[in-house]
Amino acid sequence: MELQMENASQYLLHSYKKSFNGFVAKLTEEESKKLSGMDGVVSVFPNGKKKLLTTRSWDFIGFPLEANRTTTESDIIVGMLDTGIWPEADSFSDEGYGPPPTKWQGTCQTSSNFTCNNKIIGARYYRSDGNVPPEDFASPRDTEGHGTHTASTAAGNVVSGASLLGLGAGTARGGTPSARIAVYKICWADGCYDADILAAFDDAIADGVNIISLSVGGSFPLDYFEDSIAIGAFHSMKNGILTSNAGGNSGPDPGSITNFSPWSLSVAASVIDRKFLTALHLGNNLTYEGELSLNTFEMNGMVPLIYGGDAPNTSAGSDASYSRYCYEGTLNTSLVTGKIVFCDQLSDGVGAMSAGAVGTVMPSDGYTDLSLAFPLPTSCLDSNYTTNVHEYINSTSTPTANIQKSTEAKNELAPFVVWFSSRGPNPITRDILSPDIAAPGVNILAAWTEASSLTGVPGDTRVVPYNIISGTSMACPHASGAAAYVKSFNPTWSPAAIKSALMTTASPLSAETNTDLEFSYGAGQLNPLQAANPGLVYDAGEADYIKFLCGQGYNTTKLHLVTGENITCSAATNGTVWDLNYPSFAISTEHEAGVNRTFTRTVTNVGSPVSTYKAIVVGPPEFSIKVEPGVLSFKSLGETQTFTVTVGVAALSNPVISGSLVWDDGVYKVRSPIVAYVF
Repeated sequence: MELQMENASQYLLHSYKKSFNGFVAKLTEEESKKLSGMDGVVSVFPNGKKKLLTTRSWDFIGFPLEANRTTTESDIIVGMLDTGIWPEADSFSDEGYGPPPTKWQGTCQTSSNFTCNNKIIGARYYRSDGNVPPEDFASPRDTEGHGTHTASTAAGNVVSGASLLGLGAGTARGGTPSARIAVYKICWADGCYDADILAAFDDAIADGVNIISLSVGGSFPLDYFEDSIAIGAFHSMKNGILTSNAGGNSGPDPGSITNFSPWSLSVAASVIDRKFLTALHLGNNLTYEGELSLNTFEMNGMVPLIYGGDAPNTSAGSDASYSRYCYEGTLNTSLVTGKIVFCDQLSDGVGAMSAGAVGTVMPSDGYTDLSLAFPLPTSCLDSNYTTNVHEYINSTSTPTANIQKSTEAKNELAPFVVWFSSRGPNPITRDILSPDIAAPGVNILAAWTEASSLTGVPGDTRVVPYNIISGTSMACPHASGAAAYVKSFNPTWSPAAIKSALMTTASPLSAETNTDLEFSYGAGQLNPLQAANPGLVYDAGEADYIKFLCGQGYNTTKLHLVTGENITCSAATNGTVWDLNYPSFAISTEHEAGVNRTFTRTVTNVGSPVSTYKAIVVGPPEFSIKVEPGVLSFKSLGETQTFTVTVGVAALSNPVISGSLVWDDGVYKVRSPIVAYVF
């Protein structure tokens, strides 16, 4: 295919030149097909749109503010690829900071009254088509809040007295409060485009960040080299930078995970031991509590209560069959204004608010374990309670109610993975366990933009400096902050070594509250303190991933173009998935009959110079696990030892069974999950 030189500039939108080769261009479908068949082209894919995957959490996972920290934490730079940042937030003050690290090569795009400082040392924004949505700033400034929240979770300063209008009050802080932040605004009101994601990776790598945090994902899984995030993460790995990814919010369906490349860290969302309850007090003196709504409003006294089905907007053609659900425009304003409306369906509350209601009561539809903000006082109740509310309304001619401000309660079952967190198995490489790890992602308090209201709904006047939200988007920056913490103690470690340290020190979660086992939480719950000094690491580099990709069927030409290296895939050099030096073990089988698999692994000693580790294997009766050798002896730091793990699986009695291998020297316990499943 040829592009005429005089017309090329109008078609070419962006070229990637710093860390990898590629470009963004306007092409017809025919031109795209021709280009994809040309020599030198790895893949051609549409400029797809990805979505954002939305302070107790650090303390809950055993990572107190007083944790031992290095004096060089302020040399760590965390690159945040998100919706931008609100630089005026207290979490990003640069009081007490010196100048940026000398390695920093980035820039600050100062526009729309945006400036950087010695905390936010760089900021860029990306919009390849130039069409900035009218509700957004054409600058790194955050109008949505998501990027501000994730940045402060990963590396925000210590801020005392933070809360969401009194809820979740305490000290807000990031995992590495002294680290620097570099902002790459890739997401807008209409989504996050692949072209901009790749451009941000290209710049972040060249700028000199140490960790990349990306709480963004697609709607469905893609091949490694058709996914902008996986491509960008590969090049960040190649340049010594670990990318931490949100696993996705499409759970609990199996195989719903969308970020799962083995060279990045895939993070699931777990619940902390704090939840919020919102009580509805009725005129008959009965009170019911629900968990889904996060209500910051104070309602004075008892207020008239009306059923939406009794207030149809007949002049607009509505009847009770529509108004009972409180759809926007279906309620009669004259009947609803100044009252609490009881609705038969969970919604965003806009329908009731636009009709003049001062509050709403809705069924929670079985959604639990998280709390959401609504634009007006809201109580979401279990179906048993909503039945009681309906009966009360029918029992009196003057029903009244009061929706009380939310209160905090302890979640006794925590930690466990929340229902919406995307699950494995890895949809591309079934014998790599995904996700890798779980981190707090529910009811997380962190900094927020003041460019819009708490909910972003017109008519909501609450502008807040801190907000409480949930998602694997919130789990990802916890892992990013932990990775930055590990990096601060071990500045020469590779991305794989940092990832290994986080995984092998993770705390196993209970099968009683996580019934899909490792496909929900990977190696377990994040444990930053232990990860800084893990004893042994499973290291890997670009060459290891290339061998793995060769073994997965990617051809020499494609890998050469993606990596920029001279690569020859051959039967002699191809690596199997079971030999990739991964800190977990997974076995898939198409049927319930038995299967045997041998894994080869190499560990590097980073703990005690002289040490002897013994293999401790735990597994159900269906597992037969043999480790050779069963003892690893080290005489120095940096020494490596190789071993094999042979796993025999009898006929599976359950779809998923799991065990573990722990290397134990009496000081360190280096744990890897072993999972077998039928797909």
